[in-house]
Amino acid sequence: MLDNMDVNMMKQAVEMINGSCESEASGGITRDMLKEIASTGVTFISVGALTHSAENIDLSLKAVK
Repeated sequence: MLDNMDVNMMKQAVEMINGSCESEASGGITRDMLKEIASTGVTFISVGALTHSAENIDLSLKAVK
């Protein structure tokens, strides 16, 4: 888990991991940062803003006759 790291630190961590396990970047990641973070070589990118910043919509499961 590469949490709240800047891009340079993520690159260094991925080099240290050297394929021995999967890695995940997380913490403060926005959509604008995805390409740059993906270029570090991390296996996964976690973007919490996708869920906690999403707009609400009204969905109803009420049956209509």
